[in-house]
This record gives sequence, C-alpha cells and structure tokens, in this order.
Amino acid sequence: MSSIGIIFIVIALGIIVSAVLLLKQSAKKFNLSDEQLKDINERNKKLDKEEQNDE
Repeated sequence: MSSIGIIFIVIALGIIVSAVLLLKQSAKKFNLSDEQLKDINERNKKLDKEEQNDE
C-alpha cells in the first residue's frame, strides 16, 4: 500500500475517533430542579392517562 493510502486511512480514523469523543463529551445529563422534574412527571402521567382513554 502506498504511503498516501496509509495517510488517508490514518486521517479517516482520526476523524472518526475525534467525532466519537466529541459526542461522548457533549452527552451531558440535564441539571433539572426538583420543580421541573415534578412538572415533567405530572405531564407524563397526564399523557399516559390520555393514551389509555384513547384506546
């Protein structure tokens, strides 16, 4: 394999690894307050009840 082919493979692998690491770094959990969590849970319960009524 030529040296140019090896260089392209190394660059491609570097791009893939850096993209994966960037995704891992940016995948943070949300810092929600207790009130926000309560609102989300209430909304989910309401939607579940509506889905059950629709069936």
